[in-house]
Amino acid sequence: MRTALSPARTLSLAFLTLGGFVAGVMFWGGFNTALEFTNRPAFCIGCHEMRSNVFEELQGTIHHVNRSGVRAGCPDCHVPHEWTNKIARKMQASMEVWGHLFGTISTRERFLDHRRTMAEREWARMTANDSLECRNCHTAEAMDLTKQNPRAASAHERFLFTGERTCIQCHRGIAHRLPDMRGVPGWQ
Repeated sequence: MRTALSPARTLSLAFLTLGGFVAGVMFWGGFNTALEFTNRPAFCIGCHEMRSNVFEELQGTIHHVNRSGVRAGCPDCHVPHEWTNKIARKMQASMEVWGHLFGTISTRERFLDHRRTMAEREWARMTANDSLECRNCHTAEAMDLTKQNPRAASAHERFLFTGERTCIQCHRGIAHRLPDMRGVPGWQ
């Protein structure tokens, strides 16, 4: 009678193992779905601060309108493609959500007041990772220096191919307007 009323130990272990596996797969699938949902330009411009400021600026740049029809969206330039770097960047981006919730850049004036700080933070991040996001699309091996103007070709040979500089150090303001850089050494 006692055996009939108590579950078998092997059956319980099998259900726990199977249940844990199914729960893990569901968690992982949900986590990746949420990660990819937040990795779309539509999500990025879901708040008016991004849509009305930096996204409007992107509209007229080579990264949005070009002869090849290829567009770079927000995550292409601001979120690394490798999983561990992507997770680290998403954790950093949570501070941007915090700024949205507390209105740090809620108006155009506030955005412009914080623009230089935000730009410098992004430039430092991209300098530290050797412009990884740029290099996901623009590889040195694929560059044809003969099709570049002589000044650009010379700069790429001198700085980029030697590792002396990285993309963002020369190409600031290529997708968004530069902040007010008055008072910064080296800027006109």
